[in-house]
Amino acid sequence: MIKLLMSWDIVQGRESEYFEFVLKEWAPGLQQLGIETHEVWFTVYGDCPQILVSSLARDADTARQALASDDWKRLENRLKEYVTGFSQKMIPAGVGFQL
Repeated sequence: MIKLLMSWDIVQGRESEYFEFVLKEWAPGLQQLGIETHEVWFTVYGDCPQILVSSLARDADTARQALASDDWKRLENRLKEYVTGFSQKMIPAGVGFQL
């Protein structure tokens, strides 16, 4: 298994639109690409990204193919309409919280 770790901050004043997009497009879109959202953290206080997401793919090839797809690029570009500071990385899946 491979973890795709992502983080970002929601643009102030776009929270409602952001949450609607995430529920209706982002999460289902990732699932169609073979990436299952595993954990989501919402930070309310502190100096760190507001949103941390841990998603799982079956293997590195599945994750790489998903991230190279036009569907991923479309989803990522749409997400960036609502967020700043987007970052992502792939790591081997381990147990518990990983950074």
